Amino acid sequence: MGNSAQARQAKKQGYHHGDLKRALLDETARLLREEGEEALSLRRLAANIGVSRTAPYNHFANKESLLCAVAEEGFERFNAAMKQARHQARDLPGRAAMLADVRAYVAFATQHREYYDLMYGSKPWGTGNPTASLSASARGTLRRDVERLRRGQDAGVFAAGVDMLRFAHVYWGTLHGISRLLLDGVFTDASSLDRVCEEAADMLWARLDPARN
Repeated sequence: MGNSAQARQAKKQGYHHGDLKRALLDETARLLREEGEEALSLRRLAANIGVSRTAPYNHFANKESLLCAVAEEGFERFNAAMKQARHQARDLPGRAAMLADVRAYVAFATQHREYYDLMYGSKPWGTGNPTASLSASARGTLRRDVERLRRGQDAGVFAAGVDMLRFAHVYWGTLHGISRLLLDGVFTDASSLDRVCEEAADMLWARLDPARN
């Protein structure tokens, strides 16, 4: 029996009712990572976990609400990863800290595709019906980043006069674009990825560098 099969069997044997939501989220992420969304259904999730086919509906009305919950968890994991990276880079000079930030963003997107595809992909956003909690998570991520940038600006770490909301949009668009090209297989030269991150950091830091004024 392979490792994945053993893990699923252990999950079935050790399953308790109170863990159902957590088990559903974890198994959904595994299926998305290993087999893709086409393999996902609430019926299959129930069978994999070892519960009745109606049990998942105690937590999720349908597949779309489940995907929204996974995307929301993705934002939580992303925010934790970026917070850790920024803490580790706190003593680096500005441009080096920006490079660490860029690398951390791209690393999360490429190493946790099962979450990232939902966080910023056509589903659930393309349906026009994300859950209220997912919308709040996405808006909160941007708001906290803008607040972080404005605090740095007030402290003189970043250039005065920069519209930090607009900068955050450009920052996100730049790093999302790099990540999406990698994930979609358009950018296949992985060996040059670090140089791409260097260029992105140079561009972004040139805008924030307080010495430019």
